[in-house]
Amino acid sequence: MKEVEALARQAREAAQAMARTSAEVKNRALQAMAQGLLDRHAEILEANAADLSVAEEKGHPAAFLDRLRLNAERVQGMARGLQEVAALPDPVGEVTGVARRPNGLWVGRMRVPLGVIAVLYESRPNVTADVTGLCLKAGNVVLLRGGSEAIRSNTTIAAVLTAAAEGAGLPKGAVGIVEVTDRAAVHALLKLDRYIDLVIPRGGEELVRTVRETSTIPVIAHEKGLCHMYVDAAADLPMAEELVFNAKVERPGVCNAVETLLVHEQVAADFLPKVGARLAAAGVELRGCPKTRTVLAHLPEATEKDWETEYLDLILAIKVVDSFEKAVAHIHRYGSGLAEGIVTADYRRGMRFLQEVDAGAVFVNASTRFADGGEFGLGAEIGISTQKLHARGPMGLKELTCEKFIVLGDGQVRDSRRPAG
Repeated sequence: MKEVEALARQAREAAQAMARTSAEVKNRALQAMAQGLLDRHAEILEANAADLSVAEEKGHPAAFLDRLRLNAERVQGMARGLQEVAALPDPVGEVTGVARRPNGLWVGRMRVPLGVIAVLYESRPNVTADVTGLCLKAGNVVLLRGGSEAIRSNTTIAAVLTAAAEGAGLPKGAVGIVEVTDRAAVHALLKLDRYIDLVIPRGGEELVRTVRETSTIPVIAHEKGLCHMYVDAAADLPMAEELVFNAKVERPGVCNAVETLLVHEQVAADFLPKVGARLAAAGVELRGCPKTRTVLAHLPEATEKDWETEYLDLILAIKVVDSFEKAVAHIHRYGSGLAEGIVTADYRRGMRFLQEVDAGAVFVNASTRFADGGEFGLGAEIGISTQKLHARGPMGLKELTCEKFIVLGDGQVRDSRRPAG
């Protein structure tokens, strides 16, 4: 598709200039972008109202409409997010690990932008501002492709951001948006590895799967958040009740909410009636394994599908296990690698959990709801990676850069007849 390729080519041309842009100019641009959102909020809300009208006519559910909806408060939140990113330290140019070799060479590493980042996302128009701010602060060029359901909102926001960024001194093409809603545009974009360095899909499993199967460009993906909380035999049960309730109920429709509760059989009889009653009172639908149902006989039996499902809703599957090892084995089999937690007063068991559980974030005596870039002190995040290369867990500014080796010498030449040194 010619228009998509032209946009990507322009982005590649802008990337070199963007990599040289100073932190001062980038911060000035971010502040101007934030002010642009505030100044033109009426225009943004008008475009969003048009998107909402179409979505309502198509019969989309309330949760979908809520993700799509903007209001004055949410636009202010977008602006505030850009201002917060402007206040973060700039990772570009950081030099680390400099050491002198025996031959006198100084060898170290310098942090540099990734280049051109394409972000594919669904529903939430606030993502347009969030990812643009992070990509630009890290010295990258960003190509945006939002869902067709938010096309008016996304293009209006992108136009505001582009005008402000270029007016503040960023190169033309530093922010680009694919306005073609045809799915062919996505497939065309994912083949442009000549121009694009990284693709980040943010959305449902279908979007992520399509991107990973189609792209010739490296992909960093968040597949799903199938998170567990294990209540150990040595757990402080009142603490465990608070943590489980928070991890399931506080915001059930997000990726770091708990979907499966694992409970050691030694504490099941004491713990499950209390936590079960509290969760049920909050509207949580509980499903249990046979051992769980010996304590909570009224629960429907959990099936294999329940252990595999990211509900993103007020539904919780419960399994009673007879050992720490069985809990870890269940997590290894069904976990998505996003966030896992244990509640225990046994220090050694907590440390074992940290070492043995394979996830981007592992918690001891804390809610999995903290698996978030802002909560981890990153300032913001572009997403949560469930992969291991090159980023894992919440991705902030540093994860939108990479390192190159830098070598400083005073005339050294290599003699291949001698060993390296």
